[in-house]
Amino acid sequence: MITRRTLLVTGAAGAASLTAPYIVRAADKPFTIFEITYRGETDVERGFRDYLDQRGIPVNIIHRSADLDPSRVPAILEEVRAAKPDLVYTWGTPVTLATFGRFDDADDGTHITDIPGVFTMVSTPEKAGVVETRATSGRNITGTSHVVPPEPQLRAMQAYQAFDTLGVLYTPTEPNSVAIVAELRELGPVMGFKLVEATFPLDGDGKPHADTAPELVAGLAEQGAQWLYYLPDTFLSQNIDKVAPAATALRLPGFSAVELLQKDALISLVSRYYSLGQLNGYKAEQILVGKVPPQDIPIETLQRFALIINMPLAKKLELYPPLGMLSYANVLTD
Repeated sequence: MITRRTLLVTGAAGAASLTAPYIVRAADKPFTIFEITYRGETDVERGFRDYLDQRGIPVNIIHRSADLDPSRVPAILEEVRAAKPDLVYTWGTPVTLATFGRFDDADDGTHITDIPGVFTMVSTPEKAGVVETRATSGRNITGTSHVVPPEPQLRAMQAYQAFDTLGVLYTPTEPNSVAIVAELRELGPVMGFKLVEATFPLDGDGKPHADTAPELVAGLAEQGAQWLYYLPDTFLSQNIDKVAPAATALRLPGFSAVELLQKDALISLVSRYYSLGQLNGYKAEQILVGKVPPQDIPIETLQRFALIINMPLAKKLELYPPLGMLSYANVLTD
């Protein structure tokens, strides 16, 4: 039996109806994909699996979660080597670096270098050291980034409510967060705002803690922050219940760069997780079925983003969106 399908794929080149040149034989031996995620399965994985299913690509998926602890990854990699999968899939910057290593420091004995890989949910793949450029990884992996570039995010904030001071709270040990904050510092003078910063403190073992999160938020407000930027910071996401209520109590609106925090922020500009998973599925198809070397597949971000307005929070803060924005935004009502 031969299956050929046409479907919509949205990537860096925009949305295009593609008839993939790959012919999938349903009777073929299934491909084995080993998934390593940071915190269990998400809509990214559901989109990934649905894409492969819709394309008629037979797969066996082995899933392991690091359970919020990247130090668990080396033990998982022993399972990967024993399973000898056709593809390794990773979720998030810490898991991706632990699995594949840095582009300039990957070690055959420590990292997976001989099995093709697809990574996802890596905010800044170049600055985090996963790849040297998005055009080519230069090695046996490709992948996707989920983060809308900072400039359009800042434009969305300005369109909702103008500001001259932006607050950001982040984890100093997360490379992607450090890279994004560095970009915000560069954009400040260009776009006419001052950036005020706070970092989660580290304990004696170098691990962040959120005990003082409300005080850190208050400090940013005292420095004049008119928005609090929730960047794609893993530790921040895990402790948003300590951050967002403190901001709301101070009438400080939050802006989220990730779909996960859309109910904690006043507005969000995000890549939908499910759509990102489908783009990852397309990359896996290129590798597994099309036999395209991963280094020949560019690293991409979705071009279609969703603007989300949290109307219950808007009412609580008494900060209502411009009427024109309602014509193209997605509105949360509960």
